[in-house]
Amino acid sequence: MVTSSSSFTVLPAADIARAREFYLDKLGLEPFLDSTDNLMYGSEASPDLLIYQTTNAGTAQNTQMCFAVPDIQAARDELRGKGVTFEDYDFGDTRTVDGIADFATEYSAWFKDSEGNYICLTQAKK
Repeated sequence: MVTSSSSFTVLPAADIARAREFYLDKLGLEPFLDSTDNLMYGSEASPDLLIYQTTNAGTAQNTQMCFAVPDIQAARDELRGKGVTFEDYDFGDTRTVDGIADFATEYSAWFKDSEGNYICLTQAKK
């Protein structure tokens, strides 16, 4: 049953209006469902992301969603131009240089959304 099903990301938001603004202004995403306590992105037939209002938003200290991008430097630069701040790391095998980590098979960069959720950009190496 699960193997033939699709999945989507679910993220918490303490302030749904603030989250709506961040995802529209910073990431260019418009919800197809917009209610007082839920935002749904993608399409009804194929949802990608649900953001729901809750008081426990921003408490996870791990990557919660990734965007696979074709050019991580261009994506980072575009988001920085919109005011997004990228995280810097230097621990274990994870070390960022100008916001981007270089791993064996991919590049990755992390930022927090308006609700404190960790979002990742990733680009596969060829």
